[in-house]
Amino acid sequence: MATDLSSLLKGGIILPCFEASSRKQALHALSEELGRVTGISAREIEDSVMERERLGSTGVGEGVAIPHARVDGIDAPIGGFMRLATGVDFEAIDDRPCDLIFMLLAPLSAGADHLRALAQVSRVFRQPAVRDALREANTVDDVKAIICKEAVETSI
Repeated sequence: MATDLSSLLKGGIILPCFEASSRKQALHALSEELGRVTGISAREIEDSVMERERLGSTGVGEGVAIPHARVDGIDAPIGGFMRLATGVDFEAIDDRPCDLIFMLLAPLSAGADHLRALAQVSRVFRQPAVRDALREANTVDDVKAIICKEAVETSI
């Protein structure tokens, strides 16, 4: 199972500039869009992600959040990226609002593969140049070019 971001976004979604006023609203929108492309109920996705959020924030700092969950009905990890026009509170470890959100969904049976995918997302978003470029990107193609280029370079 591939764990680079290009494979995660191949069937996933990108929202390059989205307006949300809260974490819940952002997660709802990502759940709706990922539900549309996966055929899984948006409610099931949102419930799974919110259950994970209750265990501890997925706001990893520097304006980045990586909400994630395992869900029934998919065969491989899939991702959704959203850049918010204005960051929202994700109770991040550095208390900064998050404006770069990458939602990761994995099959219920994905143990180590889920963790590898999560680690790859984290490695890409840990880079200041990537975060800066994503904050300037305005189109789906711009976002794909940034994320997929960095995913290849960081998986070496």
